Amino acid sequence: MTAVNPRPALSALLGADETAGHSSSWRDRLVAQAAELTRSGGWQAITMAKLADRVGVSRQTVYNEIGSKRKLAEAMIMHELEVFLQAVDAAFEDNPGSLTDAIREAATRVLEMARTNPLLHAVLSASHGAESALLPLLTTQVEPLIEAAHELVRRHLDSYDHGLDEDRIDPLVDMVIRLVLSHVTAPSTSPEETADNIAWIAARVLGRPSGSSAEVAARATT
Repeated sequence: MTAVNPRPALSALLGADETAGHSSSWRDRLVAQAAELTRSGGWQAITMAKLADRVGVSRQTVYNEIGSKRKLAEAMIMHELEVFLQAVDAAFEDNPGSLTDAIREAATRVLEMARTNPLLHAVLSASHGAESALLPLLTTQVEPLIEAAHELVRRHLDSYDHGLDEDRIDPLVDMVIRLVLSHVTAPSTSPEETADNIAWIAARVLGRPSGSSAEVAARATT
């Protein structure tokens, strides 16, 4: 899969230099409209001509800004990822004192959002037809998503006293992200139960108690 440049807002969230690979406001509008059209009518309903008409630009502008429909699909998925990463970012900001709590909260928010996200549902529920062409972007060709999430979570981990050796930090981050993503694409239990299980696994890696910080404090006083 070709590399996908994150949108400027996502680049800012990840602390990247916005001057590198800057995308135009036209591109942002085209990607946002493509996502809206996919939610309402399915990926098969999108043509470059229809997208150009919806945004009010020429079809050539669409090709200049996006390239191909395949690249449009990749950009659209990254556009949607930004919303999820904002939730992850907020979860870590809200739990500065406990890495396990931050992981639990981030996983819960992502899994709850995934349940009600119409674009994600359209992609994951497709077994044939045009929508099935989008499915690999969330399964077998998912590296751009993982890399973006990894950069964000890895940045947050530097603020925690996690006690891990430097060469063990990235494997922990990778494990958590891939566990969450696997439950996004194939949920098995409630978001809360799944997030608690992921936090339990992370706590074992960290050598910490598996309950929330409040539960651990309550056990300590009994």
